[in-house]
Amino acid sequence: MNINQHMAKLWRAINKKESWNQFFMTLVATTISIALTFGTTAIIDNQKKENDKQEIVMMVMYDMYRSLKSVEQADSMIQEAMELQLQIALDTTKFDELYMALTVSAMPEIEYTETTEHIFSSSIETINTIGNVLFTETVAEFYSKRSLYNTAICDSISKNYIKTVSTFSNLNEVLSFSFYNYAILSGGLLTSMQQLFALSKQMMDISDEDLAVYSKEREKIEQTISEGDTIRNKMFNKVMQLNYQIEAAKAKTIEH
Repeated sequence: MNINQHMAKLWRAINKKESWNQFFMTLVATTISIALTFGTTAIIDNQKKENDKQEIVMMVMYDMYRSLKSVEQADSMIQEAMELQLQIALDTTKFDELYMALTVSAMPEIEYTETTEHIFSSSIETINTIGNVLFTETVAEFYSKRSLYNTAICDSISKNYIKTVSTFSNLNEVLSFSFYNYAILSGGLLTSMQQLFALSKQMMDISDEDLAVYSKEREKIEQTISEGDTIRNKMFNKVMQLNYQIEAAKAKTIEH
């Protein structure tokens, strides 16, 4: 029986001067009905908010995890560049052999997109859904350091290395380039980002197992998207090749 039916019955009880006991029972039934209606709605709303919160948190943690792995890779490339530079300095006859490997290591990159960061930071509703100000601030700091790493390390080291080392490889130029400051800054930022990541997991009670399960799900989705891109690229290349053949055939026709 809905609320309107209960209210109608209540008024009928009053108008017909039924017993106070019947009136009281009708009132109780109406009250319970109202409580159940609004209580159930509140439970559903709270459950939805909790599910939304969990999804947002896992999305952010996954993005932080992927970014951190990329930064770790970039940091290892800088370490490798220094080791190769040392080998060349100790034995200059290895210059031609190690020069290209050194140049590759001197161009570290971190792979990430800012999509999750924008979703996380651009909506006050998202922040309210998470309901943890400290977590929000920690994630914002992580993203700030990620951006700093990209500009102060990756972009800067590549730009300055190219500026120092000419197109024609020169032993003195390669040995004169210093990776020291970059290595120190890289290690410091990496350590800080690792700490922020660990703190974020702890605050939201996210285990390594939780993250591993979510990562597999996301990787499946990304693999499907990647396969779709591959198919589109093949189709595009096929069309381009066909168009080239058509143009070549038309040119021959004109010549004749």
